[in-house]
Amino acid sequence: MYKFGDNQIRFEDFHQPVGLKMDRNNRWVKKAESIPWEEIEKRYAKLFTNNKGNVAKPLRLALGSCIIQNDYGFSDEETVLQIQETPYLQFFCGLPGFTLERPFDPSLMVYFRKRLTVEILKEVNEMVIEKAVGNKVKNDDDDQSEPPQNKGTMIIDATCAPSNIKFPQDTELLNEARENTEKLIDKLHNPKDGKKPRTYRKIARKNHLKIARKRKKTSKDIRKATGQQLGYIRRNVDIIDAMLENGKELTDKDFNKLTTIKKLYEQQKYMRDNRTHSVSERIVSLSQPHIRPIVRGKAKAKVEFGAKLDISVVDGWTRLEKLSFDAYNESATLIEAIERYKQRTGSYPERVLADKIYRNRDNLKYCKEWNIRLSGPALGRPKKGEVRNKRQDYIDEGERIEVERKFSLAKRKCGMGMIMTKLPETAMHSIAMSIITLNLRKVLFALFDLVKFLFYFLLIRKQQKNKLFVQ
Repeated sequence: MYKFGDNQIRFEDFHQPVGLKMDRNNRWVKKAESIPWEEIEKRYAKLFTNNKGNVAKPLRLALGSCIIQNDYGFSDEETVLQIQETPYLQFFCGLPGFTLERPFDPSLMVYFRKRLTVEILKEVNEMVIEKAVGNKVKNDDDDQSEPPQNKGTMIIDATCAPSNIKFPQDTELLNEARENTEKLIDKLHNPKDGKKPRTYRKIARKNHLKIARKRKKTSKDIRKATGQQLGYIRRNVDIIDAMLENGKELTDKDFNKLTTIKKLYEQQKYMRDNRTHSVSERIVSLSQPHIRPIVRGKAKAKVEFGAKLDISVVDGWTRLEKLSFDAYNESATLIEAIERYKQRTGSYPERVLADKIYRNRDNLKYCKEWNIRLSGPALGRPKKGEVRNKRQDYIDEGERIEVERKFSLAKRKCGMGMIMTKLPETAMHSIAMSIITLNLRKVLFALFDLVKFLFYFLLIRKQQKNKLFVQ
C-alpha cells in the first residue's frame, strides 16, 4: 500500500538542530531541486494496487537512496549509514529534518531496485531532462499540413556493462557445478534411508586441483579435466533424479540451480564432443545464469560478460535506447531510436552520428527517405568521380566522440563500470540508474558553470568601470 505524503519539503523547511548551518548551494540540494519528485511519485504510486498491508516508503526516499548508492558505489548497508550520518543526504531523500535514526533497513534496497524498473527509470530520466531543459515539445503532426523540417543531431552507440563475476573457465565452472550437486545430494539424503550414495568427491577434488595448479595448461590437459568433471556431474545428477523420483523434494531455489547445472552440462558436453568453443546461450556463471558473453573486440578485453546497451546523446543529454543480456546487432535499434526522437521533438534529426555497424542498407534507406544524413561513407566501392567532403567527415567523427565520453564517465563515476547486483531485474535497474546519475551530473555542472560565468561577467564589468573611472 502507498500513501501520498505532504508536499516535498523546501530547503527552508528542513529542520536543522541547533548549531548546524547547512549550505543552500550544496550539490545535493541542487540535485534535489532538479528532480520533479511529485510527477515521479504519481507514476510510482501506480505500482501499488493493493490498499491493504504495510505502507511503503515514500518515492523520494526510495529513488534518492538508489541515486546516492549509484553515485558513490556504496553497498546497501553503507548507503543507509551515509544517509543516517549526513544531513544533506537526508534532505535529498525527503526527510523532514536531521535525525540520528536509521531511515530504513538496508534489506529494503533490494525492493527499491525491483520496484523501480527500467521502464519507470526511463520515464524518470525523461522527466529530469524536461525539467532541466525547461520545455516539453509535443508532437502535433496531425495539425500540420506540411512535414516539419529536420533539426538537431543524435549520436548513438553501444557498449557492455560488465557484471561482477569470476572470469569463466570451463574447468572452474564444471568444478563449481559438481560441488553444488554434492551439496544437493547432502540435503536430499536422510540417514534413515541408509547409506549415502557415493559421489567420489575427494577424487574429483584432487583431479580438479591437478589442472587448477598448473601454470601452463595445454588443450589436452583441459580436455581431460573437463571430461572427468562431466563424468562426476552426470553421476551426481542421476543420483539426484532418482532421489526426486522416490519422493524427495527440492526448494525452488535449489531446483532452479539444478536446472542451470543440467543446462551447463549439456553445453559443455556438446562443446567437448564437437571440439568447439561456442554454443548458443552459453552459461558463464552459475550464480548469475542470465549473463552472456558479449563480443566487443576491444583491445583491453575482446569479450565482456554483462548486459549490452545502446544509448543516444542529444544536446548533451543521455537516453537509454535498448538494454539486454543477450547479444544483439545494434544496427536494429537505430530506426526505433530515431522514431522516439521524433515523438519527443516533433521532427526527425538533421543528422545521425553513428558507428560503421549502423550503416546497413535498411538504415540507409530509412534515413534517405526522411532526409536524415547518416554519418560516414556510402556502402560498397566509391563511385567514379565521387568527391567526399572530408572536412564534414572530420567534424562528424569529432562530434561522435561525445558518446564515448559519456560511456567513460558512466563507467568511471556512475556505477556502470562494474555491476554489483546479481538479479537480472536489479542489474538492469543499476544500469538505467547510471544513466539518470549521468544526466544529474550534467545538470549540476551546468549550474556551476552558469554561476562561474556570471561571476566572471560581473568581474569584467567591474574592471571596465574602474578603467573608465580612472580615465
